[in-house]
Amino acid sequence: MGVTIEIAPPGQTKADALAVMVAQPLDGIDERFAGLAATGELRGDRGEALVLHGDGTRVVAVGVGKLDDVDRDALRTAGAAAAHELSRVGGTLAWQLDERLPLSPDEQAAALVEGTIIGGYTPGLWKTKEDGKPKPIERIVLESPDVRAAAERAALLAERTNRARDLANMPPNELYPETLAQRAAALADEHEHLTAIALGPKEMDELGMGALAAVGRGSHNEPRLVVLRYEPPQATNPELVLGLVGKSITFDTGGISIKPAGGMDAMKGDMAGGAGTLHGIGAIAALALPVRAVAVLAAAENMPGGDAFRPGDILTAANGKTIEIINTDAEGRLVLADALWYARREGATHVIDLATLTGAMSIALGDLYAGFFANDDEWRDRIVAAGERSGDLTWPFPLHPRYRRYVDSAYADMKNGSTLREASPALAAEFLQEFAGEGPWAHVDMAGPGFLDRSRGDYLRVPGGTGYGVRLIAELATSLA
Repeated sequence: MGVTIEIAPPGQTKADALAVMVAQPLDGIDERFAGLAATGELRGDRGEALVLHGDGTRVVAVGVGKLDDVDRDALRTAGAAAAHELSRVGGTLAWQLDERLPLSPDEQAAALVEGTIIGGYTPGLWKTKEDGKPKPIERIVLESPDVRAAAERAALLAERTNRARDLANMPPNELYPETLAQRAAALADEHEHLTAIALGPKEMDELGMGALAAVGRGSHNEPRLVVLRYEPPQATNPELVLGLVGKSITFDTGGISIKPAGGMDAMKGDMAGGAGTLHGIGAIAALALPVRAVAVLAAAENMPGGDAFRPGDILTAANGKTIEIINTDAEGRLVLADALWYARREGATHVIDLATLTGAMSIALGDLYAGFFANDDEWRDRIVAAGERSGDLTWPFPLHPRYRRYVDSAYADMKNGSTLREASPALAAEFLQEFAGEGPWAHVDMAGPGFLDRSRGDYLRVPGGTGYGVRLIAELATSLA
């Protein structure tokens, strides 16, 4: 069951708690909070929340920071703070919108709803004790007219984001390529115009997908290429097909180039790009956007084993290019290579791939922005704008043909990495461009914001999957509608 959205006239709300935004300076603050403001207990700082009790009601004062600096992220953070303060009681939360804020009522409603739902998420689905489990907000009431459409759209995207988080947080003994394909089939069953198929090793071999097949060869859980297609009845532009490609390494040991043991448990999240891609196309279908789309998830477990691929191997990808393996832990670009080729084969005209690809990108941008590379300026600008609107932030990095020398090979067309500790996100992008085909393409390296090891300090308050990509994809598709 999703969160219910209701609209009510100001002062006529029936809810378990009422949330009021508090901006700085505190001049003219609601008289209910004047005493707390005078003593300094309430300052209006972004993400601050205090609960007042009286007459059987709860009032939550939530800080949004300086009035002139309030943006959608400030309100998302406010929503998360309120959900956190009410996590022991759950129920119904009403929000008062504030006409003083530099955001329209629609923008306020959408951001508060997103923050409340995303910020109220818990990763503890496998806990057996109910005691101490956070209670969700089941109904959100907005005290403002004419914001229902914006609020309901935000609720849908927030819930799809949380579904992607569930996937990224699933233990690898439950989520592996075959069960990911089953999840995709179940998602397709929810929507009339969404279909799903899954290709196994035999079909991959027939298509010459030597890169994806090699990565999955060391595991007894065989790889899958999961393909979803959304065909709306009346596409705005029938010639345009949005291609979505997601790295879906359901567990990454690094293979023979094995990773250190510390932190390897988080490698279940190496399919976070695939999770965002899967529920991104699901969001497109749920919103009934008039944009044709195809999503390709390259799913594999990267395991050492008797049949695992090795450093020194030379693989042949589906587009016929040969790849020398110098590091089996640079497997993401290998599975993406065949998936990108397949997306173009299926008619994708505008392509974006999402991947937790390089640690260097998270060092560069931390856990807030994803870095990305694009071969087309208009496509680049459209993605940046979609990121700003959605909250899935992106920052462009340069492609340049001189980076291609980093992946030159003496033995094959290219190699899958470099021994130089320089520009690793850029050389990965140059590698992928060899398989991206003709037309606009972008590679999103979401290693930082895709899977967290701690609270981000805003509306993403818990470790694990973030659902990055769902809102970005929905906004990108909306811009193409």
